[in-house]
Amino acid sequence: MERDGQLPLYDLVAARLKDAHTMVRTLQVPQDVRAALARRLLAITAASKHDLAGAARRLDRLMEDIGKGRFPTEQEDRCAQGSA
Repeated sequence: MERDGQLPLYDLVAARLKDAHTMVRTLQVPQDVRAALARRLLAITAASKHDLAGAARRLDRLMEDIGKGRFPTEQEDRCAQGSA
């Protein structure tokens, strides 16, 4: 099975997603920012089921943004969801 070779990557991404969710939950940011970040994490989690490497890259970018204090605005979040 193709995915058998990806088990270490699955473990790594799963651990990083868990850490990311914990980080977002404890951030001192407005509730709407926390909700936008949580939605992005849920989208990355869902994507990991179909495109593990792509999800890992998206998670890297999101964590980098959080580390640099770059948080989504309400408008950016709507655009990312495709509703704007």
